[in-house]
Amino acid sequence: MNDLDEPNRLHSAHVPIRRGNFRELEWWEPTPSRRVRVLAWTCDCQARFYELCQSGGVAFIRRTVQNEDAPEISETHRWRVGQGWETWSALLTGQVR
Repeated sequence: MNDLDEPNRLHSAHVPIRRGNFRELEWWEPTPSRRVRVLAWTCDCQARFYELCQSGGVAFIRRTVQNEDAPEISETHRWRVGQGWETWSALLTGQVR
């Protein structure tokens, strides 16, 4: 699917390719949370998209890989909200993955 298939679709940010010296994030099984607020997200037109989430005063990044059978969801560990935004910015600039 491409932009021409859905001309009225609004797209969010796309994660760029990895930069030369990128930092690898550790991905874990999702932690059950009562309330999660999604603060920012990347476009879901890609096979892999990300969400910056906040829950209980901490932030984390959720990664969803859209597989044919079912989506594969994983999350980073929790950070202070400010550090979560810093990591989110690094993701959007290709410095972490």
